[in-house]
Amino acid sequence: MRTFGVLRTTGLVTAAPLVLAVTGLVHPRHLTAATAGQWAGLHIALLAVFPFLVLGLVVPLWGRPRRDAEGGLTVLAWAGCLCYAVYYSGLDAVAGISAGTVVGHGVHGAAGRLFATGDELGRAGVYGLTVASLATCVVLWRRHGVRVLPGALVLLAACWSFVDSHIFWPRGVFTMLGFALGFALLTVAVSRNGDDVVTPGGLTSL
Repeated sequence: MRTFGVLRTTGLVTAAPLVLAVTGLVHPRHLTAATAGQWAGLHIALLAVFPFLVLGLVVPLWGRPRRDAEGGLTVLAWAGCLCYAVYYSGLDAVAGISAGTVVGHGVHGAAGRLFATGDELGRAGVYGLTVASLATCVVLWRRHGVRVLPGALVLLAACWSFVDSHIFWPRGVFTMLGFALGFALLTVAVSRNGDDVVTPGGLTSL
């Protein structure tokens, strides 16, 4: 039961970054008239994937926040996750769907401005994700000690890379794999010594 619970939780929190890593392998490197259809189509599909990257932060903190420092950090982590989900979805829509559509229809001069706006939205989203990651790691460190540090370091390195890598091959793909590894390490760390892992489906005894 313990092993199954860890595997189930690990699968839940790593699914989105792994899907994004695979998608990065087929994502066009450049937006041209020839790649515009694939560019826009991929980003339409990714609208349903990018927000779920935060599951790796939401799941370990699942439950009503307490009225103490950990509770405050939990709320901060949730706010950072929301910031990421909103603003990075904006990048997906503007620099992905909109830019691909205008280039595909031969509209000249618009894609550059769309990319600039998308980059601003994306950076805001990643900064929110970084704040959420820091807050989550501090909470988990307070609860579980130094054993969360390997996962925390990998996660924060992935956040740093994500600022300008998106999911493009090669660095973007490795960034997503970094998120998957970081989330997996945190899941294993908090499940040691018979600890409980709280998931959206309830409390899983490991």
